[in-house]
Amino acid sequence: MDDDFRKRRGLRGFSINRLIPNVITLAALCSGLTAIRFALQGQYRLAVVAIIVAAIFDALDGRVARRLGVTSQFGAELDSLSDFLCFGVAPALVLYLASLKDGGALGWVVTLMFPICSALRLARFNTALLSDTPPPAWTGSFFTGVPAPAGALLSLIPLVLSFEAEAAWPRHPLVAGLALVLVGGLMVSRIPTFSFKKGRIPRHLVLPSLLVAALTMGVIASSPWIGLSLLGLIYLALVPFSWLAYRRQAARDRQPPTSDVVPLRSVSTEH
Repeated sequence: MDDDFRKRRGLRGFSINRLIPNVITLAALCSGLTAIRFALQGQYRLAVVAIIVAAIFDALDGRVARRLGVTSQFGAELDSLSDFLCFGVAPALVLYLASLKDGGALGWVVTLMFPICSALRLARFNTALLSDTPPPAWTGSFFTGVPAPAGALLSLIPLVLSFEAEAAWPRHPLVAGLALVLVGGLMVSRIPTFSFKKGRIPRHLVLPSLLVAALTMGVIASSPWIGLSLLGLIYLALVPFSWLAYRRQAARDRQPPTSDVVPLRSVSTEH
């Protein structure tokens, strides 16, 4: 009887809903590996597109898992491994093959630094998830440092600009190496950056935000490489504002709560 029950239970397996987020994560992983393949073939435009596709899949898998209510530790670990390859290893190798290989041994050292920064960031993020003392709820609107997908796209800005510019300077090893060092430093830094997953837009800024989004999409549609570069520069310009917003929220959180007890007024002896 027990053997029959186990067999029937084993035939049931997992529901399709539990597999969908992991399939999306594997699609992101395949996109990152394909980016490396395109870079080895010298097709750098397709390599950048593959990394962008991986970033889109990465943005979807967690949301789909939460919507379906099928989040799991396995999915979280798989997502971290996929992020390391797609947004740490892949952009570094693409930039190395496109320009940093001309920088000799120093170019390879800079290339190694970027995936190391990505691994350190992901390890710190996973460790924070296991903490017994959860941070205040408002900190969910901020990341610590630049997230891995955004860091990968920011590091590719010099290469993306070279697709439109006729000059050779964007692919110079010094420019690409400087971009990798700066973005890698931002990834492992403690600088708070906006998390657009949980952020809220004030009511009076909804229409201007939609207008800016429409203009941005129009620029990307008409000139994708310039549009993506501008999008990355806008994100960098928002970093100081995110730091100021974080400081204001932290100052409010440190303020002691106001007492609900109304102090008694002193009784006057005058009539």
